[in-house]
Amino acid sequence: MDYRRIIDGQRRDPLAVVARSALRIAAIPYGAAVRLRNRRYDSQRLPIHRAGVPVISVGNLTAGGTGKTPMVAAIAAHLRGRGLRVGLVSRGYRSDESGSNDEARELYDRIPDVPHVQNPDRVEAARVVVEELEMEAIVLDDGFQHRRLHRDLDVVLIDATCPFGYGHLLPRGLLREPLTALARADAIVISRASRTDAARRAAIRQTIAKHAPQAIIAEADHVPARLIRHTGAETAAAGEALASLHNRPLAAFAGLGNPQPFFDSLSELGGRVIATRALADHCPYDRPTVESLDEWLGELRQSEPELLAVCTHKDLVKLRTDRLGGTPLRALAIELRLTAGEAEFWQAIERVVE
Repeated sequence: MDYRRIIDGQRRDPLAVVARSALRIAAIPYGAAVRLRNRRYDSQRLPIHRAGVPVISVGNLTAGGTGKTPMVAAIAAHLRGRGLRVGLVSRGYRSDESGSNDEARELYDRIPDVPHVQNPDRVEAARVVVEELEMEAIVLDDGFQHRRLHRDLDVVLIDATCPFGYGHLLPRGLLREPLTALARADAIVISRASRTDAARRAAIRQTIAKHAPQAIIAEADHVPARLIRHTGAETAAAGEALASLHNRPLAAFAGLGNPQPFFDSLSELGGRVIATRALADHCPYDRPTVESLDEWLGELRQSEPELLAVCTHKDLVKLRTDRLGGTPLRALAIELRLTAGEAEFWQAIERVVE
């Protein structure tokens, strides 16, 4: 969180000023490398491989969470619902010894009938999906920057609460590419749209239209759907209703790039959030981390016997337990709901797979 407070300018002490200057210098070679790589793909000096079936990519422009996983699940479920055999392809970032990561487990919980192949070589993963699993369409997770695999539709998510990475490339800001890269996008979805006002959304749309005038622009919200708990099986089962959070003391933790919207949503559901802990994105939940959470929750529970610990779905699939520090543990399941541009968005999906 200190890193965010430095790059967003909240910290104005001398150390933060020096840190921002150093990060700005470090962003120069990063930006040069990104631009060179994109030019080589644009000029076809680097090959782009076709999968032989429609490929829909879901990605983002910034580091940190923008809500890709619910969008991937929604698109895959839509295609599966119309009778298509669809497979998922992803890099498998921070996979464990079993070869899967938190996002793969969460997606299995959401869409268990959709196969998922993880491989740093996503061209090879696509070959497996098409030739060995005989799928008819591919949804590519976190694929906007992975240009080796041709895609028929590029969907880019932009988080309304932090849309353009504080205006700087990594590591000075959160941008993975310059804003000009949006020109490659076919559909841009402003996620967590209701967390900003109409004027802010209009300004975001104006910036998008400047860089991607051809793109469909939609808006979406991440809507709390239910509480889930780990049952001892591979999947999480339905647990308590959301109404059970009302006025209940909650301790919330999350391993997300941007956890604040998650914490805010618990308060909006009526929970009494007495403590929060922000962990590293894709937190591995190793033994020291779990022991620290056990101790933290145990201490909180001494003064709040009715305490409930709440994390994200992505955290729960790694923890695989229904209690920490003697405290019941639940995850808040989130679904993505398009609130503007819904018809145009799904029409674009349909055109690709017809």
